[in-house]
Amino acid sequence: MTDAPHELSVPAAGALLRSGELTSTELTRNALDRITRLDPALHAFILVTEESALERAAAADRDLRAGFDRGPMHGIPYALKDIFDVAGVPTTNASRLCASTVASADSTVERRLRAGGAVGLGKLTTFEFAVGGPSFDLPYPPARNPWSADHVPSGSSSGSGAAVAAGLLRVTVGSDTSGSTRGPAFHCGAVGLKPTYGLVSGHGARTLSHTLDHFGPLTWTVADAAAALQVIAGHDPADPRTAEGRVPDYSGELTGEVAGLRVAHSPGWYADDPLTLPDITGGIKQALDALDGLGAQVEEVTPPPYDLFNACGRLIFAAEAFAAHEDELRRRPRDFGRYTYQRVMPGAGVAAADLLRAREMRRRLRRRLDETVFAEHDVLVTVCGQTTAARWSDFPEDWPPPGLANDMQTIPFSVTGHPALSLPIGFAANGLPIGLQIVGRAFDETTVLRVASALETALGQRHRRPPSSPTTETVS
Repeated sequence: MTDAPHELSVPAAGALLRSGELTSTELTRNALDRITRLDPALHAFILVTEESALERAAAADRDLRAGFDRGPMHGIPYALKDIFDVAGVPTTNASRLCASTVASADSTVERRLRAGGAVGLGKLTTFEFAVGGPSFDLPYPPARNPWSADHVPSGSSSGSGAAVAAGLLRVTVGSDTSGSTRGPAFHCGAVGLKPTYGLVSGHGARTLSHTLDHFGPLTWTVADAAAALQVIAGHDPADPRTAEGRVPDYSGELTGEVAGLRVAHSPGWYADDPLTLPDITGGIKQALDALDGLGAQVEEVTPPPYDLFNACGRLIFAAEAFAAHEDELRRRPRDFGRYTYQRVMPGAGVAAADLLRAREMRRRLRRRLDETVFAEHDVLVTVCGQTTAARWSDFPEDWPPPGLANDMQTIPFSVTGHPALSLPIGFAANGLPIGLQIVGRAFDETTVLRVASALETALGQRHRRPPSSPTTETVS
């Protein structure tokens, strides 16, 4: 074994586990040691479950020695955003409202990972209820960006992005309602996959917006994401949102072969926007040139205007997020963090007629996206975020921060439900990560992952890690 344990991809670590050259206990201890050394500066974890992790690692080793292989995540460490229930463990949602709430049963995501022999390391920092952040008025400190502690890791799966980028572990699972997995992946230089709506169960995960919530992996490489998705995807009778059907072999489709694929790109959404960094526009062009060189057919398309998706998604989000928290907002309003209250409370003013119109607009936008892009193209390559990570100093006491634009263009595919992946493509001139977004047809994660894997190899961005201790100015 030439690579350090934390630099082994899930498939590479799995091969060593099965050959006996590595044990899950060794892999888990390495991860726990890195968490002990590095997390005090990052605050990526809310809770580390060291004792149960070592017990599960020992069980995974016993199973493999007995010839019992539970699948691609067998013996691999992972952690969950702290909105997912794990039996006997608090689900805090990073909120004082839930600080003492201990789950009585596993979420479906946790149950499937446990059944797959994976080793849970604990719970990861999140914005409060996956919406209210970045905040300093919560019971738990916010996660820091490992590339620079002066910058926010984005959110709401903030701990996931920080933990993966810093090499504390390679696999996490988060939620994505309007970009909460893709945003931290983009700003921390990791891979974030929002699967098709209904592919991964949300049973046992805290609801934010019932029709916009998606659940998926945030990982270091595309291969890691494919392995995790293989385990957590599939119909769940406990979640009526999930679709029935066979789960493909995601890892088996990572052939790197993209010749003959038709790739759409949408520069009209971002290229002429002064907010978009030239580094990002240039990086996307480089990626498209790489796909062209690999034999893909790259063509420009004109999807519906971005602002329509944004307005539609924001209205649905406002109404559904308020509904999800209405009881607590009425009973314990002062127990919410300031940002959470300010972001969720306006949903009280959304009229039923406006919500119905927004849902009808979503149906039309989904149809138009399929007609203008996916009727003739296999994937869409577009911008994910338009600037690098914001500074902590950009966020004042009240939401929204004046002068700080929402630079993410992730909400369209939360609205339509199409699978979308944030892929790192390098670094801006300021040294912070940049990336792009790959979008596919509904339930065609295999093609999204295949294109992402080909680009990951062509661009060679998986060797560079953040400093072991991110530098910082005074942050308050």
